[in-house]
Formats: sequence, C-alpha cells, structure tokens
Amino acid sequence: MLDAPILVLVDLETTETEPAPTGPSLELLTAARGLTSGDVVALTLRPLDDAASAVLAGAGATRLLTADLGESAHLPATAADAVVAAVSTVAPAAVLVVSDYRGKELAGRAAVLLDSACVSDVTALETASSADGSVLRASKLVLSGSWSTTVSVGSGAGAPIVAVRPGIAEVAAAEGTALAAEPLDVPVSAEAAAVRLVSREATSVASGPALTEARTVVVGGRGVDGDFDLVRSLAEPLDAAVGATRVACDEGWIERSAQIGQTGETISPRLYIGLGVSGAVHHTSGIQGAGTVVAICDDSEAPIFEMADFGVVGDVTEVVPQLVEELAKLRG
Repeated sequence: MLDAPILVLVDLETTETEPAPTGPSLELLTAARGLTSGDVVALTLRPLDDAASAVLAGAGATRLLTADLGESAHLPATAADAVVAAVSTVAPAAVLVVSDYRGKELAGRAAVLLDSACVSDVTALETASSADGSVLRASKLVLSGSWSTTVSVGSGAGAPIVAVRPGIAEVAAAEGTALAAEPLDVPVSAEAAAVRLVSREATSVASGPALTEARTVVVGGRGVDGDFDLVRSLAEPLDAAVGATRVACDEGWIERSAQIGQTGETISPRLYIGLGVSGAVHHTSGIQGAGTVVAICDDSEAPIFEMADFGVVGDVTEVVPQLVEELAKLRG
C-alpha cells in the first residue's frame, strides 16, 4: 500500500439544488482509499454544500480542495491547470480522473505540464512491492480488447495522471462527516484562458443512468429490426441504460450517442444484455470490461455466444416479452 496521498479530481453533476459528485468520481475515491494509507484528497472545481461534502467523505475522501472556476471548469485545459495547482499543494503519489473524453484530454495536458506519466482507460488499480517501496499498477485492455496489459506507474518527476473507466469499485453506502473545504488558487494558463465555453448540453438516449456509468446495459442490434421500444421494455425494470450497435445507429433507429464499440462508447457494466447483437469485433471491443454477458440472438453461430456467460438462441420479439413478464412476477 502507498503511504503518500492520492489526489482525485471529482466531476460534478448539476442537480435541482446544488452540484453533486458523479458516481464514477465516488468510485475513484473508494478505489483510492484502498490504495494508500495516506490522505485521499478530493479536488472539486466548484464549491459544494455540506451534504455533498459528506458524500465525498463517505466514499473515502479525507481532505477537500475546492477551486471556484465556474463554467470554465468544464474545459479540459482549465481543469488541467487546477490539477497542476493541486499537485503542487498536495504532492500526491498519483492523480485519478474519470476516463471520459474530457478526462483523457485533461490527463494528457496535466501530465505534460507536470513532466510525468499518463495512463488512460484503466480498468483496475493495485499496489505492489518493489525495491523502491510500493508502486501503483494500472491494468487496461488494448488491441480492441484482445489483450490485457498491466503497467507500473512511477511518480518520477511529477505525479502520474491515471484516467480510470467507470466501474472500478463498488461505492459503500457509508455516512461521512462534512469535510472542511480548503480553497485552491488556480493560475489559469494563457492557453486555457484563450478558450471560451459557448454552450453545453447534456444529451441522453433514454431515461435512466448514463451509458458509460450504468451497472446494467441493454443493447439493441440488427436483430431488433428497429424496435427499440422492445429494448427499453427490458431496460426499464432493470434500471438499465440503453445502448446500440453501429448498425442500429447507422439505420437511424436510435441516436448516435448510444453507439458502443470502437467508434462509440466503451462500457464496463456489471451486466450486459445483448438483444439481436451478432457480436462483431467493432462492437465487442467496447464491452470487454463487462462483468456478466447475456446474449439473446436467433443465430446460434453468432460470435457473441463465444464471449457470453449466458446465451439464448431465439427470436428477441418472443424471448424479451417473456423475460419482462417473469421480471414483473419476481417484483411482485
């Protein structure tokens, strides 16, 4: 286990009242708590109320740094400047950020500014003993998910930046005591100041959890023949996100933001359910981090069955309604 602090950049979502930490950020705090005996320092780019601060503490944070960057907090370059400022204050062994588009961009910029290392799309973190003491090891999938690699991430000249995919840890429902926020002054670089946020809009393909954060994902492929109401009928009772293959998006059956695979989102749910999904490599490369894979397809030779933990050979229009009915019975 490390003995130096770990810094976690906490992403915030806007609720009806005050900003609140996102699920993936709470996972990072929980993961960090299991990696070090030192402080787990949460960095937020907007002030939080006591309730949100207590949530951070419950997830594993022991210190809270807060910078008030307003809307510019959404810009990767400005967020990278905040990370650099926090690193100089905390001197952490590593910095953890969520591995989304913004997170990977700011991780790369921060690593350059700190003259340190950067690893993105990490799926697992652990510590190991070495001749120089404990080191951090990061694992990730490469080559379209066909290989798993593990690298040792050393601090070197500066703290390494590790961008971690959602799903790395299960957040305990613990109650924490609100942390006293420590103000952080962030010198904004000329490059970051030259960019202005004109507008920002969150889009969703369906009600329910975000696709990359969901614990359960139901995916529609060519076999649903455009019937995404069928897909949603199964997703809703499972509180699952709705995803799609490239073919389904190309046909215009659902928004492009639902696409999973090489040219879409990469997901790591606990449960993946594919409906009419054949299992082409450009799709399955995006689901290699899934825990349990369930496939329902009428083609017994479909490649998806080679990676499925459970498979049903049958017509989705017949199997899914029966499954929904059984779920309703189980729920009483």
